Formats: sequence, structure tokens, C-alpha cells
Amino acid sequence: MGFIGDIGSFIMTPLYYIISAILIGFHKFFSQIGLDPEGGLAWALSIIGLTVVIRTALIPLFVKQIKSSRNMQLIQPKVKELQKKYGHDRERLAQETMKLYKDTGTNPFSSCLPILLQMPIFFALFRLLDQAAKKGTAHGFLTEDLADKFGKSQIFGAIPISDSFWGARTWGGNPDANGLVMAVALVLVLMMTATTFLTQRQLMSKNMPKDALSGPYAQQQKMLLYILPVAFGLGGVAFPIGVLLYWTTSNLWTMSQQFYVIRNNPAPGTPAEEAKKERDKAKALKKGTPLVEEVVPEPEAPPRPAARQQPKKQSKSQRKQSGGKPPGRPNDQNQGDSR
Repeated sequence: MGFIGDIGSFIMTPLYYIISAILIGFHKFFSQIGLDPEGGLAWALSIIGLTVVIRTALIPLFVKQIKSSRNMQLIQPKVKELQKKYGHDRERLAQETMKLYKDTGTNPFSSCLPILLQMPIFFALFRLLDQAAKKGTAHGFLTEDLADKFGKSQIFGAIPISDSFWGARTWGGNPDANGLVMAVALVLVLMMTATTFLTQRQLMSKNMPKDALSGPYAQQQKMLLYILPVAFGLGGVAFPIGVLLYWTTSNLWTMSQQFYVIRNNPAPGTPAEEAKKERDKAKALKKGTPLVEEVVPEPEAPPRPAARQQPKKQSKSQRKQSGGKPPGRPNDQNQGDSR
């Protein structure tokens, strides 16, 4: 247990410093523009600022994820061919499928990378906020005074950002305040669940070609479409409101970012690509310059050989005059005349 704790501390300690530095920076900024330094609104906005910074840093990874996800969609017909060819040999099928992934530069697990990389940040924020609220424990660049203020801060003076739906339900205390905390936490949990579902649904309905909607990759996406929102919803009732703010903001960022990419750079053969073509045509017509579609010329047919001229039939008298020889072609006659 000590070894595992040492590994956890090795991973989490740098995250405490990174997260606390960003939080303190935003908190000072919002305090300078007139928000109460001890109020929950300044800290809540600081958590949203932390989310924006983290997601901005993950943009290169998101681009890589989009490319890999697009490749996964486009190679589905080849995957089906491999399944038909090597369906009786699972080992050979796995080898050929991995070879196909390697040749096309596709990583089937890339769609999980943003979530996996955010999970340590998520748990570091949870632990930082939870321990600051319960024990006043300082982590990273947070001093004990800042940790105490962070843990006890309340949004609108009534909603502690360290409280959760389940905590307000079980701890007792002021029923009115607990009811307000539960309502806010429930709204955030529902928003978190809805944005997770809509993001995945947006990808499947607009940016997946028809061939990719019936393969194993599509089945995996359909499972994630329903499993992830349910899992996040069930787990969300135990997380503090401050952590739910981070998660919901991150989901909104993902949904907006994906909408932009699908709208402006859709995958080939998808409904999003057809919609983009229609928008481009409408925009061109509005400007008075109709969009000219590229016309691929048909290959020219090979020239036919010249028809051979058949000799004319001759009467008996004509054959006698020519000595019984068949009449020559016009070119032969011309050649004879030239001689």
C-alpha cells in the first residue's frame, strides 16, 4: 500500500502545483476586477478558467484524436473485408487488423486519450477541494489561509462549492440550504450527462459514413453513447459542485470544438460533408459566382480501324479485258499509274 501511495503522490504532487497556480492566478484576477476574494463566485470562475486553460493545452491532442477517429471511419470497409477473409482465424484477423491500423496511422484508442489525460487533473482538483473544505489542508501553491477560503467559499452566499448532491442529502443541517445545493448539483449533473450524450451523438449522426455505421467501430460508439452518460451521471452525485463545474465546462468545450471541426472539415462521405457542400453552393450563389463542380472527362474511345474497300464485281466481258485478274484497289491503280 505504501508503494502505491508513493506512486500516487509522485503523479498528483506536480498536478497540485499546476492546478493551484492556475486557480490562484485567476482568483487574483477576478478579485482585482471587483469580485469578493472570499466569495464562491471568484473561485467558481477560477475553476472555469482552469478548465479553459487545460482544454486549450489539449487542442493538439484533440486534433490527433479527430484524425485518428476519421481514419477509423474510413477504413471500416477494409476492416469488413478482413473479417470476411479471416473470420475463421481470429489470430490472423487480429494480426491483419493491427497491420491495417499501422499502415493507415490509426490508433483505435485515441478517442479515449483526452478523457484519460483529464482524469488525473479531475481527481487532483477533487482532492484539493475536498481536503481544503474538510481539513483546511493546503496543497501546491495554496497557503493554509487560501485553502481555508477555497474550501469554505459559497456561490451567492448559500451554495458551498465543496458540497455535493449526496453530501447535502446526508449531512443534515439547514434543509433550505441543502435543498438549494441539491438542486444546483442536480442541474450540473444533468448538464454533464446531456453534454456527454450530445457530443457522442453529434459525432455518430453527422460525421460517420454509412459504411462505418454497421461495423464493430460503430457498435463500440453506440455502447459509449449510452454507457458513458449513465456512468458519469451516477458518479456525479458524489462530486463537489466545484468539480462538477470543471466537468460540465469541459464537456461544453468538447461539444463546441467538435461542432466546429465537423462543420468546417467533415469526413468524406458523411452527412456533414453534404451539408457543407450545400452551404458552399448557397454562399457562392449569394455572391453571384455559382460554384462550378469539377467535371471528370470521360475517357475517349479508341479510333476504329478504317473499313477495307471491297473490290467491285465485274461482268464477263470486263474480266476478259483484264485477263481474268481481280480488279485492284484505287491505291493500287494509282501506284500503277505513277509507275
